[in-house]
Amino acid sequence: MDIYQESVELHKKLGGKLEVVSKHKIKDKKDMSLLYTPGVAEPCKEIAKNPEKVFELTIKKNSVAIVSDGSAILGLGNLGAKAAIPVMEGKAVLFKEFGNIDAFPICLDTQKTEEIIETVKRIAPVFGGINLEDISAPRCFEIEERLQNIGIPVFHDDQHGTAIVVLAGLINALKITKKKISDVKIVVSGSGAAGIAITKLLLGDGAKNVILIDTKGAVYQGRKENMNPAKEEIAKLTNPNKEKGSLKDVIKNADVFIGVSAPNIMTAEDVKNMNSNPIVFAMSNPIPEIMPDEAIKGGAFIVATGRSDFPNQVNNVLAFPGIFRGAFDAKAKRITPAMKLAAVHALADSVENPTPEQIIPSVFDKNAAKNVAEAVKKAAE
Repeated sequence: MDIYQESVELHKKLGGKLEVVSKHKIKDKKDMSLLYTPGVAEPCKEIAKNPEKVFELTIKKNSVAIVSDGSAILGLGNLGAKAAIPVMEGKAVLFKEFGNIDAFPICLDTQKTEEIIETVKRIAPVFGGINLEDISAPRCFEIEERLQNIGIPVFHDDQHGTAIVVLAGLINALKITKKKISDVKIVVSGSGAAGIAITKLLLGDGAKNVILIDTKGAVYQGRKENMNPAKEEIAKLTNPNKEKGSLKDVIKNADVFIGVSAPNIMTAEDVKNMNSNPIVFAMSNPIPEIMPDEAIKGGAFIVATGRSDFPNQVNNVLAFPGIFRGAFDAKAKRITPAMKLAAVHALADSVENPTPEQIIPSVFDKNAAKNVAEAVKKAAE
């Protein structure tokens, strides 16, 4: 039985991966009176008098809604709300395991931007944070942006979680190769949620020469074909030399390749055309843009993927539990760029002695989540 069928069997056996468990057992009438009527009336009145007490007296203090419309599930595409539930349940398990946060899947039977925004606003009172997940670009950018003022952190993990782990790994990779982020040429393949967020975070940490490419080639200011507002904005900040053409054209003399796009779009020959000690992050899942052995054959010095069966797995679980934990502990109302960069550097510093085979902490390194939480809390405060 392969891993996919084994997963189906486990899901069938469990009947879902989550359950609701009371923190206080009802053993007698007094417990009933304290947890429910008549005693529960007093916490209600306390919150009515002072709404901020909801963070002291309810689940809101430590809960996240994992909201998806099922339009961009993993690498599977638009499978809809019901098919998104297993992923969101899994995400909830990771929130608890690595951040001690209670999370619950909210899969919406709509893919309309206005309806998603309105629904999140309506359900926000019960949650302390919103994790947007597997919502396709470019809608995801507007949805996240317009939810920033609802009084609790709203974080699109496909954008920022991926970007944070990528930049943390890149910092350590550049440290090993003795290169500066301000000096290197970086090619980012993929103009969706992750690609644009990675590009923005790279620029925020000092990168000067980043080229974003999509299915039509390099993105540059003035390009007319296959553009949208998100790409128009990023075009103003990237590709300073206005390079044009396909991946094969712009990868020449690049120091870093970061792929969040499609399988098998890069060859060993492309890697050979990069600068010395090339760094390759090929993160398309389950099949990367270039397989690690092929990248190494082309001369790649450091290779990262999104897979657990190769070294340097770029996995969002290294970011989102610690980020929300830190935001909750600081009672933050939103997750700021400073908090994201604090998470990046805390994650990078979690690898004391980086090597080409380890530039990112293991996904099972719970100290990484603690380090991220502490750094995010400090940045928020």
